[in-house]
Amino acid sequence: DGRVTAINKYARTIFAADGRASEGVLISSLIPQLDMAAAVSGGKKYLGELVKIRDRTYAVNCVPLSGAGVVVTFSNITRIQELEAQIRAKLHSKGLVAKYAFRDIIGKDPCFAEAVRVAEKFSKVDSNILIYGETGTGKELFAQSIHTASERRAHPFVAINCAALAEDLLESELFGYVEGACTGASKGGKAGLFELAHKGTVF
Repeated sequence: DGRVTAINKYARTIFAADGRASEGVLISSLIPQLDMAAAVSGGKKYLGELVKIRDRTYAVNCVPLSGAGVVVTFSNITRIQELEAQIRAKLHSKGLVAKYAFRDIIGKDPCFAEAVRVAEKFSKVDSNILIYGETGTGKELFAQSIHTASERRAHPFVAINCAALAEDLLESELFGYVEGACTGASKGGKAGLFELAHKGTVF
């Protein structure tokens, strides 16, 4: 009938302020943001639904069990966001940031000015961008400037020199590995370059 039959210590602390989190309470009174009746009686599944409880945001999973009600789990998104901020700060200290912006690109040639104009225009578009030119023409300067002007500016900028990556290490460098995955693997594993660039830019 939509009532709590078992609740663990962690879930009690989430609802501790009002003291309603106990056996026998209607689950819909604890999480009114979700249609719990549809989950309990209709078998509706919720995965990763963001729910604000008091001053914190939680990712809520609600999985129906065959003939035995539902299991509801909570993940503290606020804490995850705090950890992400710490990770971004560490990435910043490692230099995975763009140092240049369009104001740093200096040139008066009309063709050059047009290239800057086009780059600025494309920085507003969330899409892949191909930059081509001879060695030394400033492709990375343009890439960093595009990143700095884009919606991704608060996230990492990871520059990869593919020519410097050995073919047999390419996969592990780009995608990372878990501990013990290969001979000489770092203890605890290693995040790949794509993972380090999460929400940011890979050049």
